[in-house]
Amino acid sequence: MAETTLSDIRLTPAAAARVAAIAERQGKPAILRLSVEGGGCSGFQYQFGLADAPEPDDSLAETDGVTLVVDPVSLDLVRGCSVDFVESLGGAAFRVDNPNAAAGCGCGSSFAV
Repeated sequence: MAETTLSDIRLTPAAAARVAAIAERQGKPAILRLSVEGGGCSGFQYQFGLADAPEPDDSLAETDGVTLVVDPVSLDLVRGCSVDFVESLGGAAFRVDNPNAAAGCGCGSSFAV
């Protein structure tokens, strides 16, 4: 596993609680994978999913017993980010606060560097 400092990636307590609840319902480990793929309205888009286990080259961040994993290619685009879970009148979603993003879209799931 890659060494990750808290400044590399961060999972907020609200996001950790939501991941733990989803993982428990699905009978899976509380491991959230954040990856970046080409596409979306701004060039790149965030992808979230539960993982069964970290890959050997993943970077890890842990909050309240929940692990956030990011592959090395995606880490270059999200280094310094935090993943939060936000509930509002418009719905509930994981949100990425990414200091590397030069622009984003209104929905918050796409960004440009």
